[in-house]
Amino acid sequence: MVPAGCARGSRPPPAPQMAPGSAPLRILVFTRTSGWRHDSIPDAIAALRGIAGELGMEVVATEDATAFSPASLAAYDAVVFASTTRDVLDEGQQAAFEAYVRDGGGYLGIHAAADTEYDWPWYGELVGAWFANHPEGLQATQVRFERPGVLVEGETWPVIDEIYNYRRNPRHRVQVIATVDETSYEGGTMGDDHPIAWCHRPGRGRAWYTGLGHTREMYADPRFRRHLARGLRFASGADAAC
Repeated sequence: MVPAGCARGSRPPPAPQMAPGSAPLRILVFTRTSGWRHDSIPDAIAALRGIAGELGMEVVATEDATAFSPASLAAYDAVVFASTTRDVLDEGQQAAFEAYVRDGGGYLGIHAAADTEYDWPWYGELVGAWFANHPEGLQATQVRFERPGVLVEGETWPVIDEIYNYRRNPRHRVQVIATVDETSYEGGTMGDDHPIAWCHRPGRGRAWYTGLGHTREMYADPRFRRHLARGLRFASGADAAC
């Protein structure tokens, strides 16, 4: 049986190669928190640096919100919110980021990026769905892909991670990439359709989100790293597919 989202005989697409002499795509990884702080953030940064390097991209990591100015953001092809929490940008920085995405910039959110900026409606639309709650502890479930590019033929992805319930099901607003199986754990509230990763195109920009990435171990999982690579390619504009 071929996994959902994988064509028979498919393989993850090769990393795009930069044209000789072209400038590498640049990624800003933002990890500021004002609520819960995940101890996996250093692992996320290290994984993103490694993946970006394999893709011919450069990563700059910061917790300094002053990076969200028009001049600074113009230097980046995508911005990653890696388990940010609660209020991380002031109104001027929010306005700069809105303009950046509106004018064609990319956004990638990881895990607690959905637990961020609840008083900023635009951000809620960008991330796709805000965090509502999660069951106690870690959950064991199966990730089911609806789009190709991560799992190879015959491969499955059982995960042990913290699985968020969201305030809404984002499906009718986004392209769902993957779902999880609530029947395999206790505490899910979204029913038979529980998206965990998705993408969409806000205006001229690009937005990609995954709810996975709570544990440090996830960032060493080759399937999660392939998943993040797809996100980086899409958010940076290197690949039209998410």
